[in-house]
Amino acid sequence: MAGGGGLIALPALLAAGIPPVPAVATNKLQSSLGTFGACVAYARAGHMDLKAYRWPIFAAFAGSVGGAWLVQRVDPSILAGLMPALLIALAAYFTFSPKMSEIDRHQRIGMVLLSLLIGVIGFYDGFFGPGAGAFYTSIFIALGGLGLVRATAQTKAANFASNLAGLLTMIAGGHVIWIVGLAMAVGSIAGGQIGSRLAMRFGSRLIRPLLIVMSLALTAKMLLDPENPIHALLFG
Repeated sequence: MAGGGGLIALPALLAAGIPPVPAVATNKLQSSLGTFGACVAYARAGHMDLKAYRWPIFAAFAGSVGGAWLVQRVDPSILAGLMPALLIALAAYFTFSPKMSEIDRHQRIGMVLLSLLIGVIGFYDGFFGPGAGAFYTSIFIALGGLGLVRATAQTKAANFASNLAGLLTMIAGGHVIWIVGLAMAVGSIAGGQIGSRLAMRFGSRLIRPLLIVMSLALTAKMLLDPENPIHALLFG
């Protein structure tokens, strides 16, 4: 409904003792399957335009390949330290922005720049991932001019592309824990189907509050996590 589930799934994998790179890889497996199911639901309902937004989707895929390649060579905790600030910014945007319409508005930037920005989020998704769905949605709404439900639908397409690209790159690196990822995928697929139908039925009345609550809840969780770099900076 409001993302690919990485804000919950990746911290859970890390808390279970799985090292960062295999955790990111395994999260990509469950998220790819769950997001694909949501994509099918949005496409059947006519909310997804793959032809018009093929370049942002391709950019998400390409960016994610680069991010997934890099995360196998550096420590992803670099981005973990930035997450609280990014999530607070997202929560502020969805809280104080004008009421979000279900109707498309004027697109503020061209498709080339939109694709570039989506590609940057795709890179982040391949490298780390949590919150990527909310970032995609923000770009499609604020700069792409899409209504909230259509923005959520296009987010699912971009999210699936970046998840799939990250997954394929991680499979090539041998980092996916298949049994764990496939077990998680069962819940992810079920949640994706339920969430997409609720989003299409209730629109911004449900999506917007959920994005705000999730962003603030995960910010609090990260700030209170002794292993997060921001916690160490603030509390020693």
